[in-house]
Amino acid sequence: MEKVRAEIRVSGIVQGVGFRPFIYRIAVNMGLKGMVQNLKDATVRIVVEGPESSIKSFLDAMIKEKPPLARITKVDVSYSEPKNDFNDFKIMMSSEQGSVAGSVIPADVAICDDCIRELLDPNDRRFGYFFITCTNCGPRFTAILDTPYDRHNTSMRDFPMCKSCSSEYEDPLNRRFHAQTIACPECGPIVYLTTNDGELIECKDPIKEAARLIDEGYIVAVKGNGGFHVATATTISEPIIRLRKVKHRRQKPFAIMAKDLESIKTFAVVSDQEEELLKSPAHPIVLLRKSEDYYLSEEIAPGLHNIGVMLPYTGLHFLLLLNSKEPAYVMTSANPSGEPIVIQNQEAYIRIGKDVDYMLLHNREIVNRCDDSVVRIVDGSTSFIRRSRGYAPEPIVLPHEYGKNVFALGGELNVAACILMGDRAFLTQHIGDVECVETYEFLKSAIHHLARLIRAQPELIVHDLHPGFQTTRLAKELAEKIGVPTLAVQHHHAHVVSVMAEYGLEEAIGIACDGFGYGSDGLAWGGEILLCDGNGYHRLGHLENHPMPGGDLAAKYPARMAAGILFGSNICEEWLFSNTDKLPRGREEAEILLKQLKSGRNIKTSSAGRVLDSVATILGVCHERTYEGEPAMKLESKAIGGSDILGLKPEIKGRVLNTKHMVESIAEITMKGLDPKKVRDLAFSAQNYLALGLAEFASEIAISEGVRNVVFTGGVAYNEQITATIRRIVENNGLRFYTNTKVPPGDGGLSLGQAVIAAKLSG
Repeated sequence: MEKVRAEIRVSGIVQGVGFRPFIYRIAVNMGLKGMVQNLKDATVRIVVEGPESSIKSFLDAMIKEKPPLARITKVDVSYSEPKNDFNDFKIMMSSEQGSVAGSVIPADVAICDDCIRELLDPNDRRFGYFFITCTNCGPRFTAILDTPYDRHNTSMRDFPMCKSCSSEYEDPLNRRFHAQTIACPECGPIVYLTTNDGELIECKDPIKEAARLIDEGYIVAVKGNGGFHVATATTISEPIIRLRKVKHRRQKPFAIMAKDLESIKTFAVVSDQEEELLKSPAHPIVLLRKSEDYYLSEEIAPGLHNIGVMLPYTGLHFLLLLNSKEPAYVMTSANPSGEPIVIQNQEAYIRIGKDVDYMLLHNREIVNRCDDSVVRIVDGSTSFIRRSRGYAPEPIVLPHEYGKNVFALGGELNVAACILMGDRAFLTQHIGDVECVETYEFLKSAIHHLARLIRAQPELIVHDLHPGFQTTRLAKELAEKIGVPTLAVQHHHAHVVSVMAEYGLEEAIGIACDGFGYGSDGLAWGGEILLCDGNGYHRLGHLENHPMPGGDLAAKYPARMAAGILFGSNICEEWLFSNTDKLPRGREEAEILLKQLKSGRNIKTSSAGRVLDSVATILGVCHERTYEGEPAMKLESKAIGGSDILGLKPEIKGRVLNTKHMVESIAEITMKGLDPKKVRDLAFSAQNYLALGLAEFASEIAISEGVRNVVFTGGVAYNEQITATIRRIVENNGLRFYTNTKVPPGDGGLSLGQAVIAAKLSG
């Protein structure tokens, strides 16, 4: 049988996922000779010699039977005459060769079932060892300093392997072959417990002792793979109330980490899709609906119908909860308000020491800080609220290829930057709100580090249209330093194109609804219907503009926005002066507010978020926004199980959807008194009016413009009732409906849209 030589280059997520030992096994089983090797650009090079039919079978097996964590995006094969320079099949040392642009860095992976079994086996040498990992699990991105993904390029370079670990590491048939984070109690990181000022707590088992302290109501900082968490019990309210005070989070929900899936099902409803997400290699926080017999503290997620839950994703987390009497722990990011998550031990004592009682630490360096990812199932689809640990910085492979390397920096809130190269979009981990120096510097370092890892050189840097955003400032700073141009992109245009990019759409009618985006006319946009194509966008419709007295104050105190919407109606003054308790300075503020409105000198906004906020305060659901999206989120919770008692037909005139009449109608009803059922029905009615109006409006425009695709995006797309209603009406009109599933519909996905717009317009 004729023999050939095949030179193979495999791209994708093929380093740090057990790909080389897998290749070794199938090559040996098929009697092929050759080698497999990691290259510096994070691809894998394979050379095989043997019968052509065997090589084709080898390639088929490589694709069909690849390791569970591997993702193959491209395979290049070239055939030639055999050189007979191999006596067997070998795994070679990593090479510095390779086209170094576009390296794919694997994301962190949650502890696997095999490691959990060993962790619990008294006869295993890693029994009870907190930093147990293998080729199929453990930190990746949070540990990596450089490519290729080899031990000396990770934070594990500080821990020389013992004889036993070295033997496993070098055995191609072992599960820990070239597992870069391999460790054991003899040679790996150690865990220890201290007081909040650094005094060592002498104890036999620091993890067990930390669990006991949490069960007793203490607050413990816990160092994980990508940063510190702050942990408390979930069945005791006192430490959670205390945590709210020290973290200045009066109402914002806390994420929790549950012992296991069975424990979760005792306090939350879990669908098959949600269970799959919880158990996936990423182990994200999943927003679940509280069950009817929910028994955890109401202080965890006050006023909301859902709760963010994750499963333990490290050996340390698993052991901590295993030794606890609690079904779950509050497990929230450890950072002062508005600042990045803490990653260094000494930094933890300085920045959060006063907020906790104890610290459970280890001595392994965290290279890249990385917050937990947050997802929600909305209308049957996965919706990212935060795309970070477990997903970043793995690229999103797009249906189209773009010719220009673009860096995009997002907006001002929930920032994640994007590097676009060819058909791949690399998003940074979640950065947060870029409003303080520390987060600004974090964004800067995160994009620099990602660019270095994937060997990316920007040809263009993109930012939001808003001239005052910190990301706009950073874009100009970077561009001047590197010597490349910048481009400003309108906020809602970027939102819509983020969906179009996911699906490869050339044109679409986009419904973009959120709290705020700087409009091309200088106004505050937020309820937009745009026609988007390769040439840009046209604003074809929007929600009614309303005065926003006090600017940002109207976003913080929704009663101001409600007064702005009601202004000019018969009930404005009556409603305002009978609701002065909803304003920080009461009647005095109401009088000033009325003067502001009468002056006519107010910013105007078409924001859907502000309309929902207004309804929330009118219904007594929320009078102050203490975290982003709070009034609208609580309104959604109130609307669960409601019905449309308003029955208003959406009023569209001159390509503007009237919202004043709906808000006015609700205010009139509330002034006659309210019961809880009516609050629920009116909350439902308000959301229904917006959804019906936007869907009918967008469908009418799509049909008249001859466009078949309608997308819905922006922060309001997290609302399940609104999204499901828009989808139903759009599809009933014979149109195709799309929303984000790979990046957040909120501002965390903005940078993808910015990058694609810039690549198209400059291409």
